[in-house]
Amino acid sequence: MLSSVFLSAAADRAGAGTHGARTEADFAKDSRRALHTGLTSLGLLLGLTVASFAQDQRPNILLIVADDMGYADMRAFGGEIETPNLDELAAKGVRFTQFTASATCSPSRSMMLTGTDNHVAGLGNMAEMMAPNQAGKPGYEGFLNDQVAPLPALLKEAGYNTFMAGKWHMGEEPDQIPAARGFIRDLALMPGGGSHLEDMWGATGERLPFTLNGEPLTALRPGYDSSIDYTDAIISNLEEFRNDDKPFFAYLAYQAPHDPFQPPFNWRDFYRGKYDQGYDATRADRIARMQEIGIVPENATVFPRLPAIPAWADLSEQERRESARKMELYAGMVSHMDEQIGKLMAYLKSTGEYDNTLVIFLSDNGPEGTMFPLGAPWDNSRFEDWGRAGTFIQYGAAWAQVSAGPLRMFKGYMSEGGIRTPMIVSGNAVANPGRISDAVAHVMDVPATILDVAGVAHPETFDGKPVVPLQGRSLAPVIEGTSDSVRAPTDWIGMELFGNRAVRMGDWKLLWMCAPSGTGDWQLYDTKNDPGEMNDLASVHPEIRDQMAGYWDEYASANNVVLPDRSPVCPVQD
Repeated sequence: MLSSVFLSAAADRAGAGTHGARTEADFAKDSRRALHTGLTSLGLLLGLTVASFAQDQRPNILLIVADDMGYADMRAFGGEIETPNLDELAAKGVRFTQFTASATCSPSRSMMLTGTDNHVAGLGNMAEMMAPNQAGKPGYEGFLNDQVAPLPALLKEAGYNTFMAGKWHMGEEPDQIPAARGFIRDLALMPGGGSHLEDMWGATGERLPFTLNGEPLTALRPGYDSSIDYTDAIISNLEEFRNDDKPFFAYLAYQAPHDPFQPPFNWRDFYRGKYDQGYDATRADRIARMQEIGIVPENATVFPRLPAIPAWADLSEQERRESARKMELYAGMVSHMDEQIGKLMAYLKSTGEYDNTLVIFLSDNGPEGTMFPLGAPWDNSRFEDWGRAGTFIQYGAAWAQVSAGPLRMFKGYMSEGGIRTPMIVSGNAVANPGRISDAVAHVMDVPATILDVAGVAHPETFDGKPVVPLQGRSLAPVIEGTSDSVRAPTDWIGMELFGNRAVRMGDWKLLWMCAPSGTGDWQLYDTKNDPGEMNDLASVHPEIRDQMAGYWDEYASANNVVLPDRSPVCPVQD
C-alpha cells in the first residue's frame, strides 16, 4: 500500500527563515530572491520549535488546487512564469501530462472531493448556469448531494484532522458548506470568484459570502489577500493541532490565478516588459519548451490562433501595451501563489511533517478565455491602476491560448484546452522522482488515490444513506512506479458539460462540440500525438468512433445526464 512508503520517512526537519518588515522599494529590488526562497511573510513562524511526528504515522495529505491555471503556465510544464516551489514539487514528484478535469470549476471540484461523476454528485451543471430542463433533476442540485460520501468526511471519520481554505463553490446553505461536509476548520469563499482583496466584491459588485469554521464571516482583515490568507489559514490550522496525534488532510483551494488579476504590489511589476513580444511569440516559445522537456511530443500538433484574435503584429501600439500588461498581472498572480506554496512547504519542513506528507497539486480546469462585461463598482479606466483594488483585469482568449499551450480552446469547452490541466504528485512515496507520466488520469482519481494513501475504504453507506461507489481509480501504481497506467487501453471515461460531450479511451478521444467551436458531430482524435485536436480520424476509424459513441450513450444513461436546452457555449441544442 502507498501509505507504507511514508512510515519510513525521516523524522524531524528543522529550519525556517524569516524576513523583517520591508518597504515597497525593498520588495521591488529583491522580489526574485524572495520568490526562490518561498519564505516571504514567514513572521508567523518565529519561535517555532521542531515537533516530533504525531503518534499516528499515517501520511498527511495536502491537496492544492489552482483556479483557472493553464496547462503550460508553470516552468515544470514548459512555461516561462517563475514557479520555483511548484518546480521543486515536480522535481520530487511525478508530473501527469494526460490529466483531465471538467471544463469548469464546480463540476471538477465535486468530482475531486467525491470520486464520482459530477452528474451524480450534484454538479451536473454549474449552479449559475443550470438550464431550465435540468433544474430540480437528480444530480443537478447545484451542491454536493447525499448520493455521495465527501472525501473530508470519510477522512475525518477515519481519524484525520481536516482543514480547508479557499474557494468552495459547492453549495452555500448551512448543510452544504465545508463544515457540514467534513472539515473541522475552514476559511472559505462560498461562490465561484470575485475580488482577492478585503473589499469582498463579487463580479457584479455583490458582497461575497465567506465562512470561518462554519460560521458566516462578515468582514476580512485589513490588508487581506486571498493567496496569503488562505495559506496562512492552513498554517494556523496545522499549528493549532500540531501536538495532536492525528495526521491531517488539508485542502488549499486558491482563487488564484482566477480573474480579477490583483497581485500584491511586489508582483505587479515583476514581469514588466516580459510579454512585450506578444502572445504569438510567447506561445511558440512555450510549445518549444514543452516539446523539449517531454510534456508534449516533439511532433505535437498545435491548435491555431482563433480567427477572432488578430495577429500581435496587427495590433496598435496601445493595444499591445494593454494586452501585455494583462499578461504581466496574470503571471504575477501565478508567481505570488507559488510563493505562498513555498511558505507552506517551509512550515511543513520546520515542523518535521514535510517528509510524511503527500502533496497533490492540480488546476481545476483550463484557462479562462472569456471576457466578462463589468459594471459598478469595478473601474478599469486608469491603465496605471490595473491590478489594484477595484480593478477587474482579465486577459481574454489570446493569452488563454498561450496558457493552454498547443491545446484547443480553453475553459468552458470539452476540447483539450478546457479539460487537460497540470497535475503533480510529490512526496516520499514517488518512485524515481522527477518523472513525467503520460498515464491517463482523471480528477475522479484524486479521492481514490487519497483514500488509498490513508488506508480508508470507501463505504457503501454514509450518514445512514446508501452512496454511489467510487468511479475513480487510485494512481498509486503509477506513483510507486509499479505500473505505467491504472487503466487498460480499452477502459473509458465519459464527460459532459454545457451540452458538449467527450469520451476518453486510452489515447483516443471522441469529442462532440457544437458550432462554432465544433462541428456538431462526433470527432475522433489521437490525443497523445495530436493534443491540438487538428486531425479528425472519425472517418478513418469509423469502428472506433461508433464503439466510443456507444460508450457515451452508456455513460449518459448510467449517470443520468440531462443535455441542457440552454447553454453558454451552444446556441442551439439538439
